[in-house]
Amino acid sequence: MAGMGLALAMLVADPSILGAKPALVPASEEAPAETVVEGWSDAHARMTVNVLVQGAGPYRFLVDTGSQRTVVSTRLAQVLGLQAGPQARVVGIAATHRVATAHVETIAVGSRSFHDLTVPLLEGENIGADGILGTDSLQHERVLLDFTHNAIHLGDARAGGERRGFEIVVRARRKSGRLILTDAKIDGVHVDVVIDTGASGSVGNPALQRALAGRKRLPAMLKGSLSSVTGHDLPVEIGIASKLELAGISVSNVIIAYADAPAFGELKLAKRPAIFLGMRELRVFKRVAIDFSTRKVLLDIGDPAGNRR
Repeated sequence: MAGMGLALAMLVADPSILGAKPALVPASEEAPAETVVEGWSDAHARMTVNVLVQGAGPYRFLVDTGSQRTVVSTRLAQVLGLQAGPQARVVGIAATHRVATAHVETIAVGSRSFHDLTVPLLEGENIGADGILGTDSLQHERVLLDFTHNAIHLGDARAGGERRGFEIVVRARRKSGRLILTDAKIDGVHVDVVIDTGASGSVGNPALQRALAGRKRLPAMLKGSLSSVTGHDLPVEIGIASKLELAGISVSNVIIAYADAPAFGELKLAKRPAIFLGMRELRVFKRVAIDFSTRKVLLDIGDPAGNRR
């Protein structure tokens, strides 16, 4: 979601955690088997990692918990001579599009490897990277984003010690490979939340916009657009929510781009208030972990007074 609301973001206070006093989950003496890789923040505050494709590389891939599919750029597929596959339907934040695919035997991230993938091919300039690690590659993994040390941990979600050091553990439901948090509110409106590490900012659906307007909690809107990895643009209205409440904590100053995005319909989230929560808001936490096989999201708030970004 490149460039969404940048001018507005510069005028709004950074998101921060308000009055959180959760109970700390005790540290485990035995850590789960995992691989730790250095992460890089791109121009849109998203995190990318080095991967090997067919043993070649390294190449930069975006870690995207909002994407159902792992993706390779068209240029990289040509460089590696990947075998062509059938056309596939890709639902982006701005449009639904049919694209070419290719077969990948192996993608390796640190000591973790993913095998026998059929990957959609998208233009690298629209992705902002050489590819995307989507939820199809992460279903048996715990993805931990450590913003303090700029690192990404991939581990077995069912191994012991996965809750060590996290103050907040939230159960989620699964839909099309994504995890959806249902126990959340935005300015008093109940909302479904999709953790979207592939987006720089947050996108709300028209149902959320209408619900906030009905409570007279919707501020003046700015017009803008957001860009999809498919290369399409979608008009949006951008506003600021005072507070997101989740599992006993509150995050202030949430910038939301409201749009009738196809991704909401794909997840059956078009009719009730919902939001894809992007990296601007996620970076208020010290660490965020997404456990796909256990259907949990873990949050480490660190020091709320520090107002981390």
